[in-house]
Amino acid sequence: MLFSDIALSRRLERAEGHACVQFAEARRRLFPDSGAEWMECGGAVAVFDGIESPVTQTFGLGIFEELSEASLDAIERFFLERGAHVDHEVSPLAGVAALSLLCAREYRPIEISSVMYRGVENPPAEDGGRIRVRVTGPDEPRVWAEVSAKGWARGNPDLLEFMQQFGAISSARERSPCFLAEIDGQPGAAGVLSIDNGVALFAGAATVPEMRRRGLQGALLRERMRYAFDHGCDLAMMVAEAGGESQRNAERKGFRIAYTRTKWRLIKRGI
Repeated sequence: MLFSDIALSRRLERAEGHACVQFAEARRRLFPDSGAEWMECGGAVAVFDGIESPVTQTFGLGIFEELSEASLDAIERFFLERGAHVDHEVSPLAGVAALSLLCAREYRPIEISSVMYRGVENPPAEDGGRIRVRVTGPDEPRVWAEVSAKGWARGNPDLLEFMQQFGAISSARERSPCFLAEIDGQPGAAGVLSIDNGVALFAGAATVPEMRRRGLQGALLRERMRYAFDHGCDLAMMVAEAGGESQRNAERKGFRIAYTRTKWRLIKRGI
């Protein structure tokens, strides 16, 4: 049985940090002048993927090593020298001392999310009817990116171009297969799976507005779970807005909340 303890938190935070590192490395391959970079300090992974990128942050702060002033100094320089905010995704298992240190250095919480997990199982075969889910081929990153962008940019067309690039980079990552769900051969939903040390991170799931509520997300989750099982994963992970619809959907599929995580941002900026 899996328990929500420090060992589990280390696996989950390391898996998401690894996924973000792979994203930054893919951006650097596709856009050599982007300045995408990452480093490890004090057991945490710090990723710079661009000033406005949601990937630009740290993972694992304070859960692999005791958080220190020296580590924060180095991490803060890493981000500030690149003109970025200093953001940390912090597990509550980092402890009171780590959170007190962040407060003392003028950090403030800006986001709360639920980190969820479940064991990986081989789902029973089902007749998908008109729905088919498959891993995209090497000539399909643009198709996957467009479906993903249409799903994520709903109600905000200004995000479409950003999400198209974001999707293209996602499909270029290593050990992160991209999946398309189709109805009658028409792509309607996209998702990605990042694998690290037996942990399968389910992320990036989005459905184009006109094809929602047709079972695409359920099929997408099921086939990604099958892929994770076939590739030796024992632990599935998902992150969602605390108390939101995505969290409820994940809980319906057997995911449990491991802990509620807080993103902290340095308010007083300067080197």
